[in-house]
Amino acid sequence: MFSRFARLMHLADWLLLAVAFVWGTSYGVVKHALAFYPVLGLLALRFALAFVLLSPALRSLRGVSRKAIGGALLMGGVLLAIFLCEAFGLAYTRASNAAFLVSLCVVFTPLVEWAMLRRRPLRAEWIAVAASLAGAWLLTGGLHALNAGDSLVVLAALLRGFSVCVTKRVMHDAKLDPLAVTAVQAGCVASGSIVLALIFAPSQWQPLPALATHLSFWGSVLWLVVGATLFAFFIQNYAVRRSSPTRVALLMGSEPAFGALFACVWLGERLSTAAWIGGALIVVASLLATVQWQRVSLSPSRRAGAANTYP
Repeated sequence: MFSRFARLMHLADWLLLAVAFVWGTSYGVVKHALAFYPVLGLLALRFALAFVLLSPALRSLRGVSRKAIGGALLMGGVLLAIFLCEAFGLAYTRASNAAFLVSLCVVFTPLVEWAMLRRRPLRAEWIAVAASLAGAWLLTGGLHALNAGDSLVVLAALLRGFSVCVTKRVMHDAKLDPLAVTAVQAGCVASGSIVLALIFAPSQWQPLPALATHLSFWGSVLWLVVGATLFAFFIQNYAVRRSSPTRVALLMGSEPAFGALFACVWLGERLSTAAWIGGALIVVASLLATVQWQRVSLSPSRRAGAANTYP
């Protein structure tokens, strides 16, 4: 049974699940790093290092149209807004709460995709969205008054849905290298964070912690740069070109469960039984709805039509 299930998934699907795991763990890692360094400084450091490592890939943009480069810059600007909302939101809420609330991206993405790209989600995808929303309800313990940090994370979830749809439209240009686009995104976030810190929050620009006495901080930065930035954004840019934004969002819908698990193991946060059930529901919905239901329930003619929705 597992082998059949594995055959139904493409390599990109497994890679997106790996991204969900990496991003899920990043909430706890960022929470730890923020204890040593302020939000804008951490964002600037993380994405500046990523940009330097990816800068050789920018050579591939020489033969790309100005429109495509403008689209990549737009992706970078949206990404900057997402990380500002997430980072400042995370500073004022629990890591597990942030991981749960950002799962609303699974709900927002089909609606944004419908509005922007005129692609109506499949019935199975709506079922998966409902299941993920139910899981998020259990994980968060229902609706409560949101504090400032929670509200910022919800805004980040909405921007994530918009970002995936923008990425789909921009990456339609076959000449765009996903690695080069990731470099542009990293440069936008790094430069934007530096400018905002210098103009609006000079206190955010502080001396870096010493490597010899803050190994845990630099270990967190290494994980954020290599795993949560270089690997994660390259895979997302690569996979969105080959799939629909809703499918990508649903496959990565297991991120909150990974985030909650990591917050429990690494940060010592505690979850209720209902929260664990909610996390399991999100994972099951992500896997079954995006793989088995979509692939098996469609007739051959409808499956071909779905595959041709995105050239």
